[in-house]
Parts: sequence; structure tokens; C-alpha cells
Amino acid sequence: MASITIRNLDEATKQLLRERAAHNGRSMEEEVRHLLRDSTQAPASFPAEPAIATVSPEIFDPLELDGKRILLIITGGIAAYKCLDLIRRLRERGASVRPVMTEGARAFITPLVVGALANDKVFLELFSREDEQDVGHISLARECDLVLVAPATADFIAKMALGIANDLASTIVLASNRPLLVAPAMNPIMWAAAALQRNMQQLRADGVHVIGPMRGEMAESGEAGTGRMAEPLDIVAAVRGLLAEAPGTISGPLTGKRAIVTSGPTHEPIDPVRYIANRSSGKQGHAIAAALAALGAQVTLVSGPVTITDPPGVLTVHVETAREMLDAVEQLLPADIAVMVAAVADWRASGEAGEKIKKKPGEAPPPLQLTENPDILKTVGHHAKRPALVVGFAAETQNLIDNAKGKLQRKGADWIVANDVSPAKGVMGGDRNHVRIVSRSGVEDWPEMDKTSVAARLAEKIAERFETTEV
Repeated sequence: MASITIRNLDEATKQLLRERAAHNGRSMEEEVRHLLRDSTQAPASFPAEPAIATVSPEIFDPLELDGKRILLIITGGIAAYKCLDLIRRLRERGASVRPVMTEGARAFITPLVVGALANDKVFLELFSREDEQDVGHISLARECDLVLVAPATADFIAKMALGIANDLASTIVLASNRPLLVAPAMNPIMWAAAALQRNMQQLRADGVHVIGPMRGEMAESGEAGTGRMAEPLDIVAAVRGLLAEAPGTISGPLTGKRAIVTSGPTHEPIDPVRYIANRSSGKQGHAIAAALAALGAQVTLVSGPVTITDPPGVLTVHVETAREMLDAVEQLLPADIAVMVAAVADWRASGEAGEKIKKKPGEAPPPLQLTENPDILKTVGHHAKRPALVVGFAAETQNLIDNAKGKLQRKGADWIVANDVSPAKGVMGGDRNHVRIVSRSGVEDWPEMDKTSVAARLAEKIAERFETTEV
């Protein structure tokens, strides 16, 4: 039903639906299901404008990837269909896309369609008489600016981790010296398997960049969890970030350092409609990620749900809950720097209701049982793979310095950036900040400034720490 609905929509509405789906981390079909479900639960009324019409159209620079050459390897998973939209998204931004398809991928989408969208030949076989006359797999591996594997199945991830090269796609990966980005997609139980996680850890140690997977409904009936391939627009943003930070593009005092930054709020579901959250906008965390990248660091930003754009030169991983954020951060270890800016919800509902909790006339609201969320800063501060420098944030409304000093000791951080988030200050969601840097050597009181300036000054302080101290 959802696919029929989408096919019958006009192009403008399709675009709005596509943007809404990307923002919520869902496929277009899943977004339609959510809209239809919500409409059946709402009171019978007819709004003047459909809800989807409130989504802003996408704004992008059609030349932001101008001249960039993307080698897209499509492997055999149901998420392969998303690559058709991904190819279009990359090309409309000026990139050229050269597709490689595994045998499994051809079971889901055809080379004819892929080639038509890419406007290029689709490469299929390792031992092709035509393509291998000039060692074609080496040419494919080198004549690109980035290698993108989407979707990356469990099987292909295992090949990459073990260095197996028994078909064209795996041989290209092994022969390439270009940045490599993978977008995993598989069943949640497969994603959580110990063997798969060992392989992912090996890929990250090898310098492979990873985006996703996302949490949501699976193709299998009744299956849900973490395993959905990242949406095409999120992959495009990651490609843009990696190409902006490609070796030789930015050189600075943090060149060669790997940094993890968390940003934004977390959303802790109560039921399919409601969640526990806070007013964090992500502006400060995103600005810090960009400032570290500007000094040469290789930065991965783990962002909760925000409405601001991903910073340039940064690989951004989008999450929703505190547990997803912790999982993403731990997968990025080891690193040199961790700046934990995110306003992570301290509590979550003990159990998420499967359906919207309905109020009933004359009855008291049902009790909301809460359980404590994992402490991400404390976990990182005491981790076996603890970064050399761990920076935490303290958002307080009272006893700012005393609370920050206590947090410094408990969490195992090197610095705490303390700020007063009382409503009168306007820090949450605002553009300015007044911070104090609390460390074991004392307290630095910085003047109030815009969040971009706070980020730049903090990045410079981090760079000075690495230049002057053995950490």
C-alpha cells in the first residue's frame, strides 16, 4: 500500500516525504506507514494542510561534490534498492558514480537500472576479458576519490576484515588506497552477533569509516532493531565530510589525531509517539567537531536528533537513544580525543509501550517507570581504550563549579566544560555560551562568546595540550 501511495504522489510531495523520512531515519515506505498509523490514532478532523507539507524542502549546493569520483560497491542485501536513490543524490551534487555490483546485489536490483541512473558502465566480474586487459580491478580501485560500500552485508564485512579477495568487489577493496566508507545493513540479530562485531572492530582499526546502521523496522515481518542501512542523504553527508577531510586537504596541529565528539539530545521512547528529551540544539557540539576538524583532526561526530546540518569535514553518525550513542562511541574507540558534549537523558522508560498510550476519561494517567541510562562520559573516562584526553560537559542550574568538580572526579575526565543552563541564560538552543574549564589544576573562567568562538578556543586548547604535554 505504501509503495502504491508513493508512486502516485507528485514530485514535490515525494521530495517532502523523502526529506521527512531521512530526518527520522526511515525509508519512505516506513514513513508513510507511520503517517497512516498516526492519522488513524488522531481524532477525526481534517487539518487545513497535510502534516507532510510542513517539512522544508532540501537545500543543497549542486556543486558540493563537483568532480568527485565515487566508486560505489553494491552488495547483496534488500537495502540495495536504496542505492538507486543514493546514486541520484550523489550525482545531483556533481559527483560521478561508477557502480560495482556483486552477484548477490543483482538478485535485488538490475545492472540495467543502476547503469542508467549512474550514466556509467556497471562492473560485475573479476575475470572479464574486456575489463581485465589492463588489470581493470586495479584501475577501478585507484581511479576514484572514495570507495563506498552500500549496503555492506555481514558476508562482505567478513571478507573485508579478513582480507579475502575472491570477486571483483572484494579485490577492489583490498587493492584500493582511497578513503573507504561502508554502510552496514542486516538483521538486528546478525548485527549484534559477536563475530560481526569483531569484524567491525577490525575494520575500524584498519581505518575504515562506518555510517550506521540505523534503528527501525526490518524488511522481515515483525522484525525491528538496529540494522537498517543509513538513509541516502546521511550517506551523502558522510561522503562530503570524508572528502573534505581527505589526506592533504587540511593540515594543522591535530593532524593524525582521531577525535570523537558527541552532540545534541537523546530521545528516549515512552511509546511510538512520545519520548523523554531535553532542549539541547547540538549547536555547541557540532561547532566543536568542526573546529577540531579545522585543526586537522579526523573527527567522528555522534549526534542525537537535531535540526541543524552536519558540520563539514566531519563524519557524522546519527543516533536517537543514549544506548545507541554509547554503542556508537565504544565502536569508535580507540581514539586520541573524546569531547562528550551531548545532553544525554539521565533516565529512560523501563519499557517502551508498543502502542500509543491512550488517556481514558475518569482514570489517572498510568505510572511511568524509569530506569537509569548508561553514563557515556564515565564509561569513556574509565574505559580500557580510554582516549588520551577526555573532555566532558556539565550543564547545571545551580552550584556550577562544585558540581563540575564532582563530575570531574567521578567520571574520570581530564577537563569539564561547565555552563549555566538556567532558562534566563538562554544557553540551551541559543547561540552564545559562558563556560568555565574545570580541571585538576584549577578553573578557567572564559568570557561569554558565541558558540563557534567557544568551539574554536576549546579546539586550540586541546591542540596546545597535545603540543606541550605527553598525554
